[in-house]
Amino acid sequence: MAHQSELIKSDIHAYLKSHEEKSLLRFITCGSVDDGKSTLIGRLLWDSKLVYEDQLAALEADSKKVGTQEGKIDYALLLDGLQAEREQGITIDVAYRYFSTNKRKFIVADTPGHEQYTRNMVTGASTAQVAVILVDARKGLLTQSRRHSYLASLVGIRQVVLAINKMDLVGFSRSRFEAIRKEYELFAGRLGFDEIAAIPMSALNGDNVIDSSVHTPWYDGPTLLEYLERVEIADDEAKKPFRMRVQWVNRPNLDFRGFCGTIASGQIRPGDEIVVTSSGKTSRVADIVTMDGNLPAAFAGQSVTLTLEDEIDISRGDLLSAPDALPNHGDRYGVKLAWLHEQGLQPGSTYLLKAGATTSPVKVEQLQHKINVNTLLQEAGSSLELNEVGSCVLNIDQAISFDGYRENRSSGSFILIDRMTNATVGAGMVEELLESVQKNYEETHEINAKERALLKGQDSKILWVIGSGQQGGSELVSLIEQKLHRLGLHTHLLDSEKLRLDLNRDLSETVEDRVEEQRRLLAVAKVCADAGLIVLADSPFALPEKEQTVGYDITPVIDSERNMDEQAECIARSFLSR
Repeated sequence: MAHQSELIKSDIHAYLKSHEEKSLLRFITCGSVDDGKSTLIGRLLWDSKLVYEDQLAALEADSKKVGTQEGKIDYALLLDGLQAEREQGITIDVAYRYFSTNKRKFIVADTPGHEQYTRNMVTGASTAQVAVILVDARKGLLTQSRRHSYLASLVGIRQVVLAINKMDLVGFSRSRFEAIRKEYELFAGRLGFDEIAAIPMSALNGDNVIDSSVHTPWYDGPTLLEYLERVEIADDEAKKPFRMRVQWVNRPNLDFRGFCGTIASGQIRPGDEIVVTSSGKTSRVADIVTMDGNLPAAFAGQSVTLTLEDEIDISRGDLLSAPDALPNHGDRYGVKLAWLHEQGLQPGSTYLLKAGATTSPVKVEQLQHKINVNTLLQEAGSSLELNEVGSCVLNIDQAISFDGYRENRSSGSFILIDRMTNATVGAGMVEELLESVQKNYEETHEINAKERALLKGQDSKILWVIGSGQQGGSELVSLIEQKLHRLGLHTHLLDSEKLRLDLNRDLSETVEDRVEEQRRLLAVAKVCADAGLIVLADSPFALPEKEQTVGYDITPVIDSERNMDEQAECIARSFLSR
């Protein structure tokens, strides 16, 4: 590897000092498949002399074995490290690379172009400051080019490089470059980017990557590296109000109690007042503790432990804030949601919302509209499918503190998790706090079962299980409740055998008394359903047909010869989609 600075050989300490003081830029490459994203970054590393000798040897061998350049150096292999990526010649996972020049340090995320891996692109873009959108000069703008541009805007990126690649395959045509640039600027004009820098290039041959190309004398703008080295990224995080989500409460002994986390924005000093947004309790910072000793001040991006002057209740997941600029705090938010899972979002479904160290059940109350990534227009829709983006209303099981995403990316974002599989299914950005569903009920109307259930993030239901007293009947209903409980649902089991020891102990085995027993069991089940619960009633009798239309979701389940655990699992899963 060639040294980027003679200081490495002459004065290593001076080099490290200068390296430490360089600014850091995070950027991503994105766009449609086969637009040359991995090749571009590989070429950037190669021409910057940032490929080590062992990497060079491996690259030359791999280029002959699995490369796509007929034995010549395939720069994309510097990024595509997975076996499946090399076999298919595509990027699947996000590849991060660190490099530096004399002017700046960089972290680049090479993101996949295939539509099915769009969720990986969202991951890479979530921390980036600049997006390099690649477009194949032969194909022009594609749907994925537009989708990635919209997602880059959605996650808060404001500087974009439009890298019109493979110009060598269109004879470095200026008219072709200008046509694509104008089309993109027309599309992106509504995305709110502060700057769009269009650069004609050939990533494979290095044209306008580091050095200006002799093939584009009509282009007098910067090369890609020149732009990345000089682009101004406003460091606004330190100027924003103080925010820190508590990741861990550190209590190694009786004499120390510290609150650990990464400062999302702002700055903090000993003596500064902070507020626990969930409770409104205030205190002052006593010390800022790190492994290297106490600090006189800490800033956005630093991981620290704060000790306070007062003993106030703070738990893992709480948001600490500046008292003069509090975030929103509530249980109902309007959000933008990017859907990342093959199984689509259905309004009314419940998931787990995770923001920092806070995890809470949440219900997608409403899908207001979807965004068409080609036209950027709002469209009506009943569900969100993989890679679609929409505006939704979320009802959270507990009040959580959020900033608007536009004001603070760290404290205004969250993910949704499937409660059965623990898979991440959605990435969300908070837009506004909405009025809670709990408001002024005593002044407007009587609270009903639906509203009570909404606070629990579920629908009230009565599941009438026939089989009490029969082999396996009681075991089945118990298994169903266990599985529903593990899903975070609020349940209650009414066992007819147990009720005979109390509520129904005055009844005999006559037909008339058995009918009365069924009536009492259903009456109790309705009361529990009115409380917003999912009620499992274990009964030896089927319900009369007239009782199956009383306004509750009364579902008769007949015990069959199916595997009991499988049947219970099937019934439990069905509750998530109702």
